[in-house]
Amino acid sequence: MPRCFLALVALCLSFVSLSAGEEGWLTDLETAKKVAQAEKKDILVDFTGSDWCGWCIRLKKEVFDQPQFAEASKYFVLVEIDFPRSKTLAPELKAKNDALAKKYNIQGFPTILLLDAQGEVYAQTGYQAGGPESYLKHLAQLRRQNTAEGKQALAARLEFEAKEHALTDALSAQLDPLLEKKDLAGAEVVLAKFIKDRNVTGELRLSLLKARVQIVAMCKPGDHEAVIKVIDEVLAESKDSSTLEELKELRVRVVAVRDEALKSKTK
Repeated sequence: MPRCFLALVALCLSFVSLSAGEEGWLTDLETAKKVAQAEKKDILVDFTGSDWCGWCIRLKKEVFDQPQFAEASKYFVLVEIDFPRSKTLAPELKAKNDALAKKYNIQGFPTILLLDAQGEVYAQTGYQAGGPESYLKHLAQLRRQNTAEGKQALAARLEFEAKEHALTDALSAQLDPLLEKKDLAGAEVVLAKFIKDRNVTGELRLSLLKARVQIVAMCKPGDHEAVIKVIDEVLAESKDSSTLEELKELRVRVVAVRDEALKSKTK
């Protein structure tokens, strides 16, 4: 047998050891793109903290490890991008994973991205309860977003979330010392000044205004009426906004907690 053939086999085996993770899962996105293009499939990428992230572990156990989930391989090349704490990744793999997390602005785990065969993201999701059958239906619905319009909509949402995250981080650095002291007035002033100085408008401004709810909740713990009041004030500025439903749901929960507390006092 020619030595060049043996060298090629050794190279292939080395390549597989670098790119193969759990059975059926790759760990190298570039390899996955080549496979997806050859097999005319999409790509499912699981950004996970496999040995410490509770929701990641649940998703793997409840969905990915179940035999029914093998159905997903008909439509997706599966990729695991891991950020473990107990086990050590090869330096090259760790560097690749870190670069991918930065590229796709991964903010938490698990984050599931769906990509077309060229590696363009068209949907994002995470943990979903209900087991493998329910998750497969969820993925089937998301696959419908693999259109030019779907990709544009996701890109716009991710861009908004990246800006929101950067602003929230900057705001938190200023608010946290005041919240530790329960300085409600000072925190409110800092929030208003932050929004004004940075000329934050539109949906981003409404998103930051939700911090008022956190401020009141932390500075007046147990004061449900104060929290409800500030929610109503923010709601008044949130017409035709995605913030609206989120705040309405929060208000319902706070009212329920208040009513339960009142019942306990009267018993």
